[in-house]
Formats: sequence, C-alpha cells, structure tokens
Amino acid sequence: MREYDFEPIPGLPERLPPGEEVLWQGSPSWKGMARRAFHIRKVAVYFVILAILAVILDAVDGLTLTSLVSGLTWILFLALLTIGLLTLLAWSMARASLYTITNRRVVMRIGAALPMMVNLPFKQVQAADLCIYDDGTGDIALRMDLSAKLSYFLFWPHVRPWQFSPPQPMLRTIPEPKGVAEILAKALADFQAFESQHSEAVAAPSETQSSPPVRSES
Repeated sequence: MREYDFEPIPGLPERLPPGEEVLWQGSPSWKGMARRAFHIRKVAVYFVILAILAVILDAVDGLTLTSLVSGLTWILFLALLTIGLLTLLAWSMARASLYTITNRRVVMRIGAALPMMVNLPFKQVQAADLCIYDDGTGDIALRMDLSAKLSYFLFWPHVRPWQFSPPQPMLRTIPEPKGVAEILAKALADFQAFESQHSEAVAAPSETQSSPPVRSES
C-alpha cells in the first residue's frame, strides 16, 4: 500500500462537495526544485572555489602532486555526496507534492517524510503573483489574508522565499505556469463575483413588508 492510496481523489483528503470541481492538478518540477529551493548550482560553485583555493594553498606550501590529488579527491567526494543528497531530497519532495486548484480553493499536498494536506480557501486569497523562469517552469505565490495564520516553516519549500510575515504559500516550479495562472485568476474572479452577488442579495431589504393590523373604532 502506498502512502496516498487512502485519497478518494488524488491530492484531496475527501470527495468534493456538490458544486465544487477540480480545474487543475500538477506537481513541482524536481529539477527546478533542486535548482531554486536547494540551490545545487550554488553548492557546486562553492566546491569549485574550494578546490581552486586548495590548489593555490598546496602550490604555495610546495606540497607534492600526490598530496594535491588526495586533497582534491576528498573535495570531489564531498561535492558529489552533497549535491547527490540535495538532488535526492528535491526529487522526493517533488514526487510527494501535488497541487490542486478547484473553483473554491487551492489544496496543497506537501511533505515527503511527514505528508500533509493544506486547504487554502479562496475567501482567504487576496491575490496571486506569477514568476516564470528560463527553463519554462514558474512559481505562483498566493497572497493570503492575515486571518489565515500560516507558518512559513510548515510550508517550506512550497512558500515564497524570505517572505515570513505573512508567509505566502507557493505553487513552486510548476510546468506551464502561465496557463495555470490564467486558470487560477479566472477561478478567483468567478468566486469573488459570486460572493459579491450573494452578499448584495443578503443585504438588500425585502421589497414586500407586511402591513400592521388596523383596528376600527366606533
């Protein structure tokens, strides 16, 4: 049995209520996650700089070629181990994650070691920001109402970097982000229009009122 076999609908904790429908589902790109959440390119550059410094210091100290090769071997080993672990972590997180947009909310199934699902109702979504990258993936960050009371560390890495107060949950490194953003924008606009019409209908006074009884006196 797999960890998500209990889901009646993939990515959702329960069946949708009447009137709600799934508009889009997708997962992060593990390559994009590795580059932008775990910064494997920056880690690789760090180890390259470390190797260059090691060569310079060994040359200054007049060490032998054997000691130089031995030092570089250890740096290469640590570099491959670190990048490999970060890549594996990015792959596992992307594989475990599933984003869902319905006509009423955004649902995020996140977490590799401790999977969880988070509902973000449209009532608490104020706006969404789109960022597209050169590899074709992109991020959609949700600007939430303060009433949501979300935790940055609970959502990481599915959250806008360095935006702590309030945190902004993010559909991270998703394929075809422009099309997804259009789906989300239309869903939000339709929901807000429906809510506005409903509020106006509730607030409008009744046109017909019962007349008070009239007593006749002789």
